[in-house]
Amino acid sequence: MVPWRRRRTSSGRSVRPSAERNAKVSPDASADLSPLAGEEAGEERWSALVPDLLADILRRVESSSERWPSRRDVVACAGVCRQWRDVVVAIVRPPLKSGRITFPSSLKQPGPRDTLIQCFINRNKKKSTFSLYLGLTQELTDEGKFMLVARRFRRGLHMEYVISMNSDDLSEGSPSHIGNLKSNFMGTKFTISDRQPPCEGGEKAFSRGSHHWFGSKQVIPPVCPGSVEVGRVSHSHIYGSLKYEGPRRTRCVVPFPFTEGTAVDPQGAGQLSNPRSLVLDSKVPRWHEHLQCWCLNFHGRVMIASIKNFQLLAPVSHTEPWDEEKVALQFGKIEDDVFTMDYREPLSAFQAFAICLSSFGAWL
Repeated sequence: MVPWRRRRTSSGRSVRPSAERNAKVSPDASADLSPLAGEEAGEERWSALVPDLLADILRRVESSSERWPSRRDVVACAGVCRQWRDVVVAIVRPPLKSGRITFPSSLKQPGPRDTLIQCFINRNKKKSTFSLYLGLTQELTDEGKFMLVARRFRRGLHMEYVISMNSDDLSEGSPSHIGNLKSNFMGTKFTISDRQPPCEGGEKAFSRGSHHWFGSKQVIPPVCPGSVEVGRVSHSHIYGSLKYEGPRRTRCVVPFPFTEGTAVDPQGAGQLSNPRSLVLDSKVPRWHEHLQCWCLNFHGRVMIASIKNFQLLAPVSHTEPWDEEKVALQFGKIEDDVFTMDYREPLSAFQAFAICLSSFGAWL
């Protein structure tokens, strides 16, 4: 019954509500707590744990979650509050030392030195997209953990790939956009650009004009100027002829990797202008007389012969602990639109993915 309406007794007479019972105004206790105040109270409650106890708990969670999808528990702990995040960042080691990918920043950090991180790429020919997944099992194809996605398009006479961490947003102005891969006119040389976040308080500046797809009405936004060149890739035939239908020779130049820092904030950002750049060359395949084809040992990770298949060898140096035959990146075909991608130091997942994308765009 609405309070201001009159009540009727059994005799039919109207009776006013009692003023003493209904005229009192009570404060609303729920209105005193704003959403921000509730969040701050929740953070204080979680951060009130003893630091040593908290570190021991999170260390146990991290050690028991070696692979995805259980690895998501570590990321969830880092999102509880600021104190939990600081402890998780201090506990989780970068991929170079742990061989594990935990945070999105791990995609731009060098892989492990002793083992290969096994991934695979799914190609969608209709949408011109390429999705990178982290292998969760020893099987060649499984559901995988999504890592990166790239979209191919033409910008003038050049081929370009936009690389993003969000499969639903592949625009160059989005926060998930992390880099680009651009080819020359011949499609034999590629440049890898790492998109750096803008400075605090600054605005994203774009070049004048707008770029259009070649032969299309769709508009492509220009690249943010805060990008740094982090690699160069070139493809040629072993015998130096563009018409020769033989195996490719792939060469990649990348900056020397930084081995210090945490899993979230590595110290320093590699640039190709660094005098300590590394040159990675593809392994020359051998001719198999019985099979009458070129062969490479992919250790069971490649199933179908393709001109795109290659292995990049780590550079030979007397001062660095790399062997002559240590494979830094191997890429090969498993099914019609599925390719394997295994990488290690000195390459990061982002660099390895961009190098493999160049194999799709090469015109040789």
